[in-house]
Amino acid sequence: MPAITQKTIAEYRKRTFRLLPGTHLTSVDDAVQYVNERGMVFFWPYKGIEFPSLWTAVAGNRPVADEHDDPGHITWGWKDGLLGKRRVYYGRVLKKRNSFISLETLPHFYALSPNYGSPEEDYLIDYEAGKLTAESRAVYEALLDNGPLDTIALRKAARLTSKTSDTPFNRALEDLQVTMRILPTGVAEAGAWNYAFIYDLVPRHFPDLIEQAHPISEWEARRHLLLRALDSLGAARKADLQRLFGWPPALVDRAAQKLEENGLILQNVEVEGFSGPCLAL
Repeated sequence: MPAITQKTIAEYRKRTFRLLPGTHLTSVDDAVQYVNERGMVFFWPYKGIEFPSLWTAVAGNRPVADEHDDPGHITWGWKDGLLGKRRVYYGRVLKKRNSFISLETLPHFYALSPNYGSPEEDYLIDYEAGKLTAESRAVYEALLDNGPLDTIALRKAARLTSKTSDTPFNRALEDLQVTMRILPTGVAEAGAWNYAFIYDLVPRHFPDLIEQAHPISEWEARRHLLLRALDSLGAARKADLQRLFGWPPALVDRAAQKLEENGLILQNVEVEGFSGPCLAL
């Protein structure tokens, strides 16, 4: 099979990353449409990770600016304004980084999470198995018992206010987002910076999500997400897709095999400038 050229991949991604003239996002409605179009995007671009982001689709293919008045920082206001609106999902998902997920794609992520349909009990299974820290349990139970809380109030409710609790508390927020147990749902004027996320339980904020995810099998979910990622990238190394989703190689291999059998992708494709075989549309 002839190699896919770097130019072909670059031209493909100019379209899916919204880099072509006249295609940049200019409004919050554009942003929601873009998330729906791609299924999943990062909030910011991350070094060493080729994937669409809201920043790039607004500001172009350049690093996130340090200057607070940079036009690209309009994305920050869009993100804060979308929290709690249930138009998209926002949280640490892809590669444990801040991500937007479309509501159509969301149940496929939830189907792969360690949540089985009982928010009051599922977290205890992981805790008793040693997969959830004591701090994560405390944060989750604080939200379970008290409803949505801003970060300052959440630390107090979870009894994690000491200086030595800073790292364990932040780690708990990350772990609980990655496992799709909690998510930011708003911003409060709290703390030293008068800016603090408000967190809530995922199934409480999206009450239909458990029912939507229930009929989706593990392999249907993995195939769906792998195909959506390739739809944005055109082609990618398996190793990069493994890191994006945090899946073991064998799981990517099995999902890719079925997608190839269904005529949706090709495996072992050579892409100019990429080391090793790739998956491609």
